[in-house]
Amino acid sequence: MQENSASSDDTAGGGNPSRHRSPVVRALSGVLLAVLVLFVAIVAGMAFIWRQLGPLPLSRAESVSVTVLDRNDLLLRAYTTADGRWRLPADPKDVDPRYIAMLVAFEDKRFRTHHGVDPWGIGRAAWQMIRHLRIVSGGSTLTMQVARLLQGEHERSAAGKIRQALRALALERRYSKDAILRLYLRLAPFGGNLEGVRAASLAYFGKEPRRLSLAQAALLVALPQSPELRRPDRFAEAARRARNRVLVRAMEAGILSREEMTRAMAERMPSARRDFPMLAPHLADAEVEQSKTRLVHRLTIDAAAQATLQTLVRDHSNALGRRLSAALIAVDHRTGEIIAHVGSPGYLDEMRFGAVDMTTAVRSPGSTLKPLIYGLAFEAGLAHPETLIEDRPARFGTYVPKNFDEDWHGTVTIRVALAQSLNIPAVKALEVVGPAKLFGRMQQAGLSPVLPKGTEPTLAIALGGIGLRLADLATLYAGFARGGDAVALHHRRDAADAKAQVAGQRLLSPVAAWYVADILRNAPAPANAKPGQIAYKTGTSYGFRDAWAVGFDGRHTIAVWVGRPDGAATPGLAGRTAAAPLLFDAFARLSPRRTPLPPAPSGVLQVAAGDLPPPLKRFRDANADLAAGRYVEPAVQIAFPPDRAELDVEDSDGGPVIVKAEGGALPLTWLIDGVPIDSDPARREAELPSSDRGFHKLSVIDAKGRADRVTIRLK
Repeated sequence: MQENSASSDDTAGGGNPSRHRSPVVRALSGVLLAVLVLFVAIVAGMAFIWRQLGPLPLSRAESVSVTVLDRNDLLLRAYTTADGRWRLPADPKDVDPRYIAMLVAFEDKRFRTHHGVDPWGIGRAAWQMIRHLRIVSGGSTLTMQVARLLQGEHERSAAGKIRQALRALALERRYSKDAILRLYLRLAPFGGNLEGVRAASLAYFGKEPRRLSLAQAALLVALPQSPELRRPDRFAEAARRARNRVLVRAMEAGILSREEMTRAMAERMPSARRDFPMLAPHLADAEVEQSKTRLVHRLTIDAAAQATLQTLVRDHSNALGRRLSAALIAVDHRTGEIIAHVGSPGYLDEMRFGAVDMTTAVRSPGSTLKPLIYGLAFEAGLAHPETLIEDRPARFGTYVPKNFDEDWHGTVTIRVALAQSLNIPAVKALEVVGPAKLFGRMQQAGLSPVLPKGTEPTLAIALGGIGLRLADLATLYAGFARGGDAVALHHRRDAADAKAQVAGQRLLSPVAAWYVADILRNAPAPANAKPGQIAYKTGTSYGFRDAWAVGFDGRHTIAVWVGRPDGAATPGLAGRTAAAPLLFDAFARLSPRRTPLPPAPSGVLQVAAGDLPPPLKRFRDANADLAAGRYVEPAVQIAFPPDRAELDVEDSDGGPVIVKAEGGALPLTWLIDGVPIDSDPARREAELPSSDRGFHKLSVIDAKGRADRVTIRLK
C-alpha cells in the first residue's frame, strides 16, 4: 500500500511539475514570456512600419525664415515662413555651449553615443509601460524628437514611437550628430509661432542665443516639452517650475554649481514677447525682393550704427513736427560700403509714409551741387578759392536768380561764396563751366541725375533745377572725400571689389577736390556744433520742400534729407536749421572721434588773393564782359565723348564714331594720340578714324590755341 501510494505521488508529480515551482518563479516566467511576446510584436511592427515609411521628410527643415544679416552676421531683419512661422536657422557654434550641455543632460544624456535609439531608455519605457499598463515615459532621444519634428506630428502611441525610432535610425545613418543637433535647434517648438532656439531667444530675451544666462538657457531647454502650457508670457509660474527642474538636473550633472543654480532660480522670467529686429527695413525689403531665392542676405550695414542712427532720425523728426520725415545714408567712403541706411523715421509710421524709402526718392537737391560747379572751375584753371567774384543782381537770358536771403554781398571770394552758399556767383560759375559738362560729370561719377523729359541741362541746375536721390548726393560727396576719385556705393557684402570703383573714373582732379573740401571744412557750423570737424554743405529746394545736409570726414560720408514725402511745402524749412543739426549729431554718434581729412596734394596753391596769378585774381564771367562791351568766346570743350568714356566700335552700326566739340573759335583741329584727324575745319565735329583697341588721347584745338583733351577707350 505504501509503495502504491508513493508511486501514485511520483506519477502525479511527474505529470505536473509546475506544482513544485514557487510563485516568484511563475511570475518571472510570465514576465519573460510577456517581454518576449512584446519584443516579437515590436519587431514585427517595426518591420511592417519600415516598409510603409517613405523618404525623410525634410521640407520643414528646409523652409526657414529669410534673414538679412549685417557685416558681422548680426540679424537686421527676418521674415516669417510661408506658413507664418518664425523659423530661423541656428548652428550649434552660434548657441551658448551651456545651453547645449543642459539640453543633452536633460533630454538625452547618451546622445553622443547611441545610434538614434537609446536601448536603455527604450527598456525603461517598456518596463514602465508593462508595470503601469500605460505609457509613462517615451524614452525619446533627441534624434527621435527631430524625426517627430520633421514629420510635424506628435503621436504618443506605440506605433508612433516605432515610426520615430525608425526615422531616427535613418537620420543617424545620413547625418552627423552636429547636423542632427542643428535640425533640433531649428525646429524645436517654443510656443505660438516660434520655432527654433534662435527665434525663441530673440522673442523672449531680445538677443541672439550666443550668450544666454543660465536661467535663460534652462528655460529654453524646458519649453519644447510643453511649449503652449509653459509660455512665459502666458503661464509664467509653469515656465518657472519647468526651468527650475532643468537647473536642478544641470546641477546634478555637474554643469553648474549649487550657488549658480540658486542665483539662476532667482532670475526674473520674461513677461512678454519682444519684437524681432527691424533694422534697415527698406534696404532689407529691396534686397529680398531683388534676390527672392536667397535665404540669407549679408549686407555691409553695421547693426549697431544702424540702430543708433535709426533712433536719431526718429527723435529728430519727432522734434521737427508730426508730418515731417527724414532719411539718412552713412557710407565708409574708403570702400563705398553703406554702413547705415535709414529710409524714414519709422517703417510703420503711416502719417509720414514710413514704408516709402526716401533715400531713393527723386527730389530737387537745392544748393548741394555748388561744390561740384566750383570744383569744375578749379579743375579747368578758371578759378581758385581766393578768386574774387561778383555777387550782384544779374540776368542770364530770362533767368534771374536771387540769393536765399534776397540780398547781395558785392565782391566776395569764391571761398566765401561757396561757404555762404550764395546763388548768383554759383550761376555765374556754371555759365562758364557749362551745364552740359556739369551734367556729364555727374553721370561719369555714377550719379543718376533726372531732367524733365525732352529738356536739356540749363543754368537752373546750379540751384536745384534737376532731380537727384539722397544716394546720389552721398556718392557725390564721397568722391570729394576721396580726393576726386569716384566710388560706387554698395550694400552687399559679396559685391565684387570692382563694383566699388566706377571704372577708374574721377569726379575731380585731386587739387580741385581738395579746394572744395577745404572750403566746406570751414563752412559755418549749426548752433551748438563745433566747426572744422567735418566738411559739409546744406541745401534747400525751391518752395521749402526739401532740406539737405551732406558732409564727410576722413572716413565717413553722411547724407541727410528732411521734408515731407508727399512733396508739400513746409514754410521755414531750411537745410541749415532742419538737416545740418541731424548731420552733425549723426557724425557724433557714428564715431566719437573724427578721422582727419587728408593733407593737401601736390599742386595746391595756398596763397592770399593778392598773390594769385593775374588770370585767377578775378573771375571773368560773360555778363561782366558784356557789360564792359567785350565779348568773351567760351573756351573749346569736347562735348562727346566724355572723359574716360568707353566706346564699343562694333556697336556703331558700321558707321564711324562722331566726336563733337562746343565753344572755341573756328577752325578746329582734332588729334588722336597726337596725330591730326582729317576733318572739316569749319565744323565742330569730326569722324574718328578706325584705330587700335585700347586707350587713346583725343584732343581739339581752336583757332586761338585753346585746347581740351579727354582719354577714351575703344573696345
